[in-house]
Amino acid sequence: MNFAIEVAGQANPLSIETLYHTLAAASSSDSQQIKTGTQQLENWERQRGYYSSLQTLFVDTSLPVEVRYLCIIQLKNGIDKYWRRTASNALTKDEKSLIRSRAIESGTNEPDPRLALQNALMIAKIIRHEFPDAWPDAISSIVSNLRQATQSSSSQLRLTRALLILLEVIKEMSTARIARTRASLQEAALEMLQVLGKIYVDKFQTWMRFFHQSGADEGGAIESIEQSLLALRALRRLLVAGWDFPNRSTEVRDCFNLLSNHLRDLLPLAADESSSLHENIRRLVDKHLRQIAKLHVNLARTHPAGFALLPNTVQLVSAYWNLVSRFGETYGSQNMTAFGVSNSDDDEFSTPIMEYLSLKGLLLLRACVKMVFSPAQTFKYQHAEAKEEKAQSRQIIKETLLTEDFAQVVMQTLVTHFFVFTPRDLRDWEEQPEEWERREEGEDDIWDFSIRSCAEKLFLDLMLNYKEQLVQPLLSVFGTVTKSRDILLKDSVYGAIGLAAAVLEDRIDFGIFLRKTLAQEVQIDQPGYNILRRRIAVVLGQWLPVKEGLDRPLVYQIFQHMLDKSSPRNDLIVRITAGRQLKNVIIPFEFKFEEFKPYATTILYRLLALIEEVELSETKLALLNTLTVLIQSVEIQITPFADQIIACLPPLWEQAGAEFLMKQSILGVLSSLVLAIKGDAPKYYRLVIPLIDSSVDINSETRVYLLEDALDLWVNVLQQTPSTAVSEVVPLVPHLFPMLEAGSDTLRKALEITETYVYLAPTQMLASISIILTSLRRLLEPSVKREASGLVLSILEVLMQSALELGGNEALTTLVSQLLEFEVLQAILSGLHSAHMANQTTGPHRLKSWLDVLAETDCFSLLARLALASPSLLIDAITAAIPNEQFETSIGWILSEWFRHFDNISHPEKKKLNCLAVTALLQTGQPWIMEHLQDLMSVWTEAIAELYENIDRKDDYLVYWDVEAFRGASETAEEERERKLMFEDPVHRLDLKPFIRDHMQNAIDSSGGNESFQAQWVVNVDKVVLGEFGKLEVI
Repeated sequence: MNFAIEVAGQANPLSIETLYHTLAAASSSDSQQIKTGTQQLENWERQRGYYSSLQTLFVDTSLPVEVRYLCIIQLKNGIDKYWRRTASNALTKDEKSLIRSRAIESGTNEPDPRLALQNALMIAKIIRHEFPDAWPDAISSIVSNLRQATQSSSSQLRLTRALLILLEVIKEMSTARIARTRASLQEAALEMLQVLGKIYVDKFQTWMRFFHQSGADEGGAIESIEQSLLALRALRRLLVAGWDFPNRSTEVRDCFNLLSNHLRDLLPLAADESSSLHENIRRLVDKHLRQIAKLHVNLARTHPAGFALLPNTVQLVSAYWNLVSRFGETYGSQNMTAFGVSNSDDDEFSTPIMEYLSLKGLLLLRACVKMVFSPAQTFKYQHAEAKEEKAQSRQIIKETLLTEDFAQVVMQTLVTHFFVFTPRDLRDWEEQPEEWERREEGEDDIWDFSIRSCAEKLFLDLMLNYKEQLVQPLLSVFGTVTKSRDILLKDSVYGAIGLAAAVLEDRIDFGIFLRKTLAQEVQIDQPGYNILRRRIAVVLGQWLPVKEGLDRPLVYQIFQHMLDKSSPRNDLIVRITAGRQLKNVIIPFEFKFEEFKPYATTILYRLLALIEEVELSETKLALLNTLTVLIQSVEIQITPFADQIIACLPPLWEQAGAEFLMKQSILGVLSSLVLAIKGDAPKYYRLVIPLIDSSVDINSETRVYLLEDALDLWVNVLQQTPSTAVSEVVPLVPHLFPMLEAGSDTLRKALEITETYVYLAPTQMLASISIILTSLRRLLEPSVKREASGLVLSILEVLMQSALELGGNEALTTLVSQLLEFEVLQAILSGLHSAHMANQTTGPHRLKSWLDVLAETDCFSLLARLALASPSLLIDAITAAIPNEQFETSIGWILSEWFRHFDNISHPEKKKLNCLAVTALLQTGQPWIMEHLQDLMSVWTEAIAELYENIDRKDDYLVYWDVEAFRGASETAEEERERKLMFEDPVHRLDLKPFIRDHMQNAIDSSGGNESFQAQWVVNVDKVVLGEFGKLEVI
């Protein structure tokens, strides 16, 4: 049909005919029809009857396959979106019922395998949602179809499709995170096991008879082997997910035993290279073996105790080890086909079956070692029977399998056979060096797929758990190989010594080995010694972090040599490995730049050249990581090399393109470099500032990937920026404001940067105060986290200090008017009022303050800054902020809460600031402060006791006289600014005792003299409080 949809999507009503034409258009080859049809389908998604109509078209096998395929894909995807009852536009019960009623029947009769698979996936998704509540007979219906199909030889298609459906159902339910779904699977597990087991055995025996008796029905044999494989795949998942204790089920034990025997029976068929089996049949036999091996490993990992208690598991693992041992005899040899060593990087089925089974054997051994020495911990309640089974399984495996003699045999086999490079490794070394190196240094989970990586993990497991038994045999092998000329064997043994560094630390004199062996061998210029040079770099990277007292200058000299491109044995892999491992060499605490200095220039230049030379992004990232660690380790001494480092970064940035991991790494290098070179950082702002600008710009496409690293760089830049370079960093300020939103992931960092800018450029920040306060005000709401509001209050306090420093009381008055205009001060007083009201109530219905203790301290500290600058300024601010309340009422509850809160102020500087502030209020001579004379004396007594340490001390320890005395040895520009502002703070300029004395005398004078003061105010003070204050002899 050439039906083209011309009308806008929503204009077409939904019907079977219009749906068919739309699907035909969406599956056509015309781009315009595809676009229009797809849009129409999206519009129909939320209409009732859409998904049942899709199924109606799908079950009609007379329609084109392309249309039916699009139908089932749309239907399957719709299950995820709209099947749940809580979903918006969820499917109705009637539509769900209609879809369920046709799903299984249509799936078992579907002739096209692709469509059958998608239908099976759809059914599995529905059953995950509906079974057993809304669709209680779902699994029994599938099982019934299977039983019916086995009774007739003409129903083989139905059997195959029903097996596929059940496989996908088990797969879907076994991966569910909801415990209820897994429990439902377990309830139906026995019924499924019985029918699947029968089908598997019948089909297995059918095609095995054909092989042994040379039958004529080859097509029937292939169909039987395909069906037995489907049943086996389902059984593998069912046996793992269907029982929590598989060892307790007689049916599971029988099935496990049967499959283990089939592994034994099928192995000769797969291992016989001269067999006349057709390649397709051989591949299917291999798949059976792989499924059984997967079952063994999955059971051992998921149910370790249950696995150990299943029939003949010790003999099974021993059989796997025998296979591994025989495979190891040819693994590293030149005979790559004798036992099947992989030549390909493709999927698991391209790996020769013997290599695959050997890998599973090693994984099975690792699971057994973990079962004994590192059993999984659980918070679930365990019955006594489960605990007993766990202990019994560990005892069985440890005493009958993992004996000391067996562990020694395994260790020696691993080192001498599986640590050795294969011919494939050596070929890839030459043909694809970067790819080979990346693969060898891959992620930790590579051991699940690489036989040598798995062997290394198993070796380390054994060394850690059999230290006393295995160290001496390993040392014996090590002692003989050091004099050997077999480079591959030496490489494998050195690899074992490196892996076991933590175990052998006190058993090998590595210093002598380093000087007399490694340092000599790294200089040998003969074919093949590039392999040994790479290994030496790895071993040094493994030993230096764990061994103290080594000759580090010699190590640096070795790395300098291995990074030399002019040496013919330092091929690309050797130099990349040296570049990677250099990071581990310079990280330890023993690193001293004086020892590294003679080699620093050469190593750094060669590392930079190597970064430019390599092509793979992963390799560049690893080397940039080394460069970052190097910069962080040498710190200020990196300054002479800064030009060269900076010069190599712009080309890398351009080459990175859309590879944002690379750009993140470059920003990390710059961040470390700026921090290290301190005062010299502004020289490079021409490069750094544009990078920050483009990475944090809200309109930038790269922002989502680079923002976090760019903010770290921004922070470091501001820390090192002197006052003379302010103009270069101020243009970045507008980027801060979009980040000052509650809930933003970068809010904390943005607030920290804002505070840094207030220290760095107070004039410019005060000039932009309107925008700043607009952003900060939103963060003073009760719903905002304490961490954010605390930083906001800190910024406001620094703004007040800066305004006072720059323009005195006039500038501070201007700032206060703006705080009032943007209702910042009102929000602060509102918070304090909530705290006051909360403290007036008790009991279960007590009011709660939205200020915690720390936030309340910060709020009072802001009021203290105003009071200390000018009590009249505070009075005016409170009056303006609370216009609907008499000032005496407002100041009454404020002072009441303020004095009550003093006991909660733990920070000495904050406590002194608040003490100075309430004392300064005595200047007013007003009754509202004089009435709190007892509170004042209590605060004074406590503060003086803390600040003077004892009554004989003559000065306040928070008063600083020499601004340079607090200069740090490696002080940054930011720390210098903070130090100077701190010295201008009244907290560090005013001695508390004289301050109190002066203000007390002023209060006495304003009251008409001492007698009047005594009669009017002192008479109301508690005698004990008065006596304690009098002992201080303040006045």
